[in-house]
Amino acid sequence: MYIILSILFLLGFVYGYLMLRYGQGWKSLPAFKPVHPVSGHTKVTVIIPARDEEANLPPLLQALKAQTYPAHLFEVIVIDDFSTDATADVVRHFPASNVQLLQLSQHLSAEQRLNSYKKKAIEMAVERATGDIIMTTDADCVMGPEWITRMVQFYETYQPKFIAAPVSFYQEHNFFKVLQSLDFMTMQGITGALAALKSGTMCNGANLAYERKVFYEVGGFKGIDNIASGDDMLLMFKIYSAYPTGVLYMKSEEAIVRTLPVDTFKQFMHQRIRWSSKADKYDDKRLTWVLALVYFWNAGMLLAGIAALFLPAWRMWFLGLLIYKILVEFYFMVPVARFFDKTALLSRFIPGQFFHIPYIVVAGWLGKFGSYQWKGRKVK
Repeated sequence: MYIILSILFLLGFVYGYLMLRYGQGWKSLPAFKPVHPVSGHTKVTVIIPARDEEANLPPLLQALKAQTYPAHLFEVIVIDDFSTDATADVVRHFPASNVQLLQLSQHLSAEQRLNSYKKKAIEMAVERATGDIIMTTDADCVMGPEWITRMVQFYETYQPKFIAAPVSFYQEHNFFKVLQSLDFMTMQGITGALAALKSGTMCNGANLAYERKVFYEVGGFKGIDNIASGDDMLLMFKIYSAYPTGVLYMKSEEAIVRTLPVDTFKQFMHQRIRWSSKADKYDDKRLTWVLALVYFWNAGMLLAGIAALFLPAWRMWFLGLLIYKILVEFYFMVPVARFFDKTALLSRFIPGQFFHIPYIVVAGWLGKFGSYQWKGRKVK
C-alpha cells in the first residue's frame, strides 16, 4: 500500500507542479491587440473538409460571408469527402462568389482506400488555393466577423510560419456537453500555456493558419499521410522542426472558433480515442512525456478510487488526493474559463471528475491499442 501511495504522491507532485506552471504560463501569455490595420495585400484561403455536413455548413458559410476582411482577399474551399447527403448542394447554392466546392469523388474512386481522407482533402485544396495563408476550420464550426482579420493582422505583425488559435465548444445544453466543454477547454489552456512557456507545441485543426509556401517546403503531409488523424498537430511538428521560432499561438477573444460537442457517449469516445491515437507519433517528445504523466496520474487515481470502494484504509487517501487534484486544476482553469467566457461551467467541474478520470484512462488505452469510427469509417 505504501509503495503505491508513494508512487501516487510522486505523480501527483509532478502533475501539480505542471498545473501551477501552466497556470502561470497562460496568465503570462499576452492577448493580441492589433496596432495596425490589415495591409490589403495578404490573400487568404480558408479550407473546410466536410463529410455529411449539410446541417452544419449553412451557419459556418454565413459566418464566413459576414467576415470584415475584404471578400476579394479571401476564398473559401469546401472539400466534399464522399458525402451521402446534400453537403455538395449546400455549397453549390450558397450565395457567395468566393466560395468554391471541391469533391473528392471527382478525383478518387470510391473503391480507393486511404487511411486519411481528410489529409488528402486538405492537400488537394492547398493545390487549388491562391492564398498566401491557408486557414483551416471544421464544418461544424462558427466564428466571429473579425476571425480572418485578426489572423492576418497577427501574421503581418509577427510573420510566423504557423499560427495556432483558440477553439471553444458552444451550445452545451446538457451536463454531458458541459463536461466535454470543460475537458476541451483544459486542452486549449495548455495549448496557450505551452506556447507562453516555450516548452511544447499544440494546436487544433478547427482554428489554425500556415503559409502556403511552407506547406510545400516541409513536404506537406508526406510521411504522415498513413496516420488517420493529425492533419493539424503532425503538420505543425513538421513546420516546427524546420522553423522552431516560426510557430506561434494567437490569444485573441475575437479569433475564437466555436465548435459543437458530440451528442452521444459513443461519439465522444471515438473522438477522444482518435485524438489520443496520435500521441506516440509526436516529434515533440516534451508533449509525449506530459501526456504520459497525465495518463498515469489519472490511472493511479482510478485505481485508488476502486480501492477506496472496497478498502476503508484507502478512503481518506483517495479523498485527499482528489481534493488536491481539484484544487490544482481549478487554479489553472479559472483564468482559462474567464478568457473563453465560460466561468459558469466551473460549477460542474467537481462532479465531472468522476467522468473525466476513467475516460482519460480508457481513451488513452484504446487510442494506443484499439480502433475507432470516424465519419462512418473504421480506423485502426
